[in-house]
Amino acid sequence: MKMEDLIIASVDDHIVEPPTMFDQHLSAQHKAIKPRVLKDKDGADFWLFEGRRAGNIGLNAVVGRMREEYGCEPISFDQMRKGSWDIHARIEDMNANGILSSLNFPSVVRFDGELFHHFNDMGNALILLRAYNDWHIDEWCGSYPGRNIPNAIIPYWDIDATVAEIKRVVAKGCHAISFSDNPSLRGQPSIHDAHWDPLWKVCAENNVIINIHIGSGAAAPHASMDSPIDAWIVTMPISIVNSAADWLYLKALQKYPTLKIALSEGGIGWIPYFIERADFTYRHHKAWTYTDFGKKMPSEVFREHFLTCFIEDDFGLRNLDAIGEDNVAYECDYPHSDTVWPDSASMLLESVKHLSREQIDKVTHGNALRIYNFDAFGMMGGRENCTAAALRKLAGHVSTEAVSYGGPAPLAPGETRRVVTSGDITKMFDHVRNADGRIEVEDLVEPAE
Repeated sequence: MKMEDLIIASVDDHIVEPPTMFDQHLSAQHKAIKPRVLKDKDGADFWLFEGRRAGNIGLNAVVGRMREEYGCEPISFDQMRKGSWDIHARIEDMNANGILSSLNFPSVVRFDGELFHHFNDMGNALILLRAYNDWHIDEWCGSYPGRNIPNAIIPYWDIDATVAEIKRVVAKGCHAISFSDNPSLRGQPSIHDAHWDPLWKVCAENNVIINIHIGSGAAAPHASMDSPIDAWIVTMPISIVNSAADWLYLKALQKYPTLKIALSEGGIGWIPYFIERADFTYRHHKAWTYTDFGKKMPSEVFREHFLTCFIEDDFGLRNLDAIGEDNVAYECDYPHSDTVWPDSASMLLESVKHLSREQIDKVTHGNALRIYNFDAFGMMGGRENCTAAALRKLAGHVSTEAVSYGGPAPLAPGETRRVVTSGDITKMFDHVRNADGRIEVEDLVEPAE
């Protein structure tokens, strides 16, 4: 396959929310509760929600930096590549990378919208969550039809409001929601509780896929504060394995054959053993655990209901038959440190060269566009406008040269170079924000430029 044939849809990218996010999506009576971006005396831009300072605006938004700065944490918009937060610049960066379509997760409101769950006034939380979804669907996705796949957040502290919001965003053309991989860690019932039955039902009936992103409940643990941070980075994607096992036993998957779950940013190489182990466990232990998958094996259920994704995963692609070629998609992870921007197209082409044309089309874009009910070809005026080669031709003016943006670093200025540890990264984030991301604002602040 050549660039002229390759089409790429990414099912895992991220937005750094721009300061104008709420400007057009709150009624006059609600303007008083509008969150805003301020700048503190140290030059850090931050969002103010309900009078409290939210966490860092651009968690790990290091795309476009020199590799030596991948460990730095941007604290202001001018320390990030503009495509991180500006939709017009994002489209240019997608073109430069050969990416047709992209599904994006939030940053400051957290992957599953958890920030709103901690409001004092839950009525205001719902108003702002709906405003976020309107901005995301109408502005971020609506500005360039065919380019960004809508992904709504839900008020899952209230199941009735959740069902209503899903129906509302479906009417706006959104068929994806972001949910916690383990809501019990958010103070909510487990996914096995009947409390969530209305959620599964509304998603199945409206062809809405449930995205569970790594770190949206169960986070990858640090072995120790002395451990090299590399050890944590290695295990971060596959940290979703425990949640994946839990979701595999969700009874709703038997009740609703069309219900789909996406393991966002989880990789694929671990899946062959995972589903093999699930089948062994079922055969070997069901006599005493009383687990019942009906006439199917767990591996069959996984292939029917789960979407997985990869950035660079040669082992997984070599074992595509074990995973299932109909439930694998590509992810770019822009603007986070795992992204290979601006080289996604060329690296992906190399990764899939051993596959058939049909398989390549499935894992590079076909599965994603089908499962997310997203007609990118129709919105873009035909397949010929959607190839990596066609898009890259539009980006001849876009600079992809790595630059220095600065920002807090894991090692102190002048400190002797050594292996960066989990403790170093933890301290850096503690410096940038409170551990829980909810800092009372006491310093004088001024509007960000």
